Amino acid sequence: MRRTLVALAAALLPVVLLAGCSSSSGGDAEFAGTVLDPPFEVDGQPLTDTDGASYSLADDTDKPLTLVFFGYTHCPDICGLVMSNLTTGLTQLDAEDRDRVDVVFVTTDPTRDDPDVLRDYLAQYADGYVGLTGPLDTISAVAEPLGIAVEKGDKLPSGGYDVTHGTQVIGIDGDDQAPVFWGHETSAAQFRSDIETLLSES
Repeated sequence: MRRTLVALAAALLPVVLLAGCSSSSGGDAEFAGTVLDPPFEVDGQPLTDTDGASYSLADDTDKPLTLVFFGYTHCPDICGLVMSNLTTGLTQLDAEDRDRVDVVFVTTDPTRDDPDVLRDYLAQYADGYVGLTGPLDTISAVAEPLGIAVEKGDKLPSGGYDVTHGTQVIGIDGDDQAPVFWGHETSAAQFRSDIETLLSES
């Protein structure tokens, strides 16, 4: 029976706490993500993918690890940095491990990020990434239990809105729980190392 990431998170927690207290700068060899005990709950409300199909972060994330990022295509800095580092880290995995990971990008700017815009944006990074949209209220409701705040700001001349959003990458396991997340400063090498660690124990 496959162990879940929740079980691994419990095993990793003491290691993460010790690493946080250490003055060592070992870097990529240490687990860079933040382990959650208890894990975040995953809201099952469906959003819509770029093909118009319903997609739920609870019901449709069936691989051992799904990496979820809430952002928007007009983001001037952080979103591109996170997506680039995440993609580079994934390309450094062997083919078997890469096939066990999904990436989901949830727009926080659904007015401007229609399915075509989302599809073109994600194609810059890799084939197979899932892009999700929906009403902003639903996106906010899905994001909140994952520790992501999504807030609509001032209306822009383009018709969209200035959007404030959290910058964490959330890891969802095959049992629809989120026991780990990474901050926007996580490097490609750290993503690769952490993902290999998680998959080796799942």
